[in-house]
Amino acid sequence: MTQRAPNTRLKDVVAESGWTYEALAHAVRQVASENGEPLRTNKSAVDHWIAGTLPSGQTRRYLAEALSRRLGRVVTLDDLGLRCASSREEDDSIGLSIGPDPLGVLAWMWRADLDRRRFLSASAYSVAAAVLPLEYVRDMASRTAAARASGIAGNAEVAAVRDMVRMFTEMDERHGGQHARSALVQYLMSDVAVLCKGRFRTEEARRHMLSAAASGVHLAGWKAYDAGEQGLAQRYYLQSYALAAESGVIGHDAFVMRTMAQQGMKLHRPEHCLALAETSLSRVRGKVDAETEALFVVTHAHALSKTGERRAAVLEVERAHSRLTTAQGDEVPFWALAWGPTTATVHSRTAKVFETLGDRRRAAEQYAIAAANRPSGTYARIVSLDLVAQAEMQATQGGVEEACAIWGRAMNVMDGVQSVRTRKAIVAMRRSLTPFRARGLRCAQELDERAIDFLSS
Repeated sequence: MTQRAPNTRLKDVVAESGWTYEALAHAVRQVASENGEPLRTNKSAVDHWIAGTLPSGQTRRYLAEALSRRLGRVVTLDDLGLRCASSREEDDSIGLSIGPDPLGVLAWMWRADLDRRRFLSASAYSVAAAVLPLEYVRDMASRTAAARASGIAGNAEVAAVRDMVRMFTEMDERHGGQHARSALVQYLMSDVAVLCKGRFRTEEARRHMLSAAASGVHLAGWKAYDAGEQGLAQRYYLQSYALAAESGVIGHDAFVMRTMAQQGMKLHRPEHCLALAETSLSRVRGKVDAETEALFVVTHAHALSKTGERRAAVLEVERAHSRLTTAQGDEVPFWALAWGPTTATVHSRTAKVFETLGDRRRAAEQYAIAAANRPSGTYARIVSLDLVAQAEMQATQGGVEEACAIWGRAMNVMDGVQSVRTRKAIVAMRRSLTPFRARGLRCAQELDERAIDFLSS
């Protein structure tokens, strides 16, 4: 830690928060824990920071996020007098806004991502920034058009970008989020950004190119999410939303809002999640095909379950499944297939609703249906995670041997997948197996030995 002059900026913001030093230290520890970093920060540390000591490592960023959540706005390192470098390359606010030039913002993010800049990859999930799409919807008229340069693109170029994003998506689900991650970012930066800034043969081609670019940026966010880099994922999602909104393609911006709602729920940050889910659903209801609408309805159900609205959540689940059964076979939009077959995605999300509501039997059934509704040999990561969740639900109901068999299937599927989430799933599995190993259950012991080998490879 570096000693400097007393930090009056930090002192003023802490005073504005109304927190005691002890309460602030607790909030900082909580944010750090969300990012997988255990801290022992206490009120004495806060006192040292205000006296001028610079927090070590990523602690200053966790401090900024804790105060952002408390005050309901984005608090930057500059606001706290904790800036270490003046260069924009170290700007902690990059990507945490929705403006008229998302490609300009992404250019900085892509360079930092390729260089694996720690300040970006370790950035914390921002509760204050999660509300930005909602504010954007209310302030749509204030948008300005992005500048365009030279070059002419048409439907063939749009198809090429979609094909590339589809290829990267398939590799992502088959081999994990860290496979070809740099290649995706490089492609977006060197090819897609140039196309988006160029001239187009038709207005429709321009709109669909921006939408295709938004899908690619969404995938970059998903890869960061899979690596456990939640703050970076959120920034990519915000810029994906900005591109999708600028494209004007019906439903695409709402789809990204849906993703942001799901990220917040996954991180146990319920702020704005229900509003994001409700707003995204309202923006597509009656405007997209029935299958696509089911994706939005089931996410709304999940958000309702997270807020304890059990009856409303179950009714929305029923409505989502009804939309699937009444679908007329219309083509599902390119952007809505980010996680593969719609039916499998709806069942997987339904399982999460029932898991939240404590109905483990129905949750296990839905996870099994979701895994079965994906073509064999595809979507290895999602299938394996659904199977892991199914096994967990099965084990809590006493079906330990069946659960071990399902866990074993999951490990077969995830073999060769480079994913932080699959590794975390195996670590969690080992914890769940502990009481059964202690009882000498053979299948639990054999599975644990296999898990140890998997984690060491």
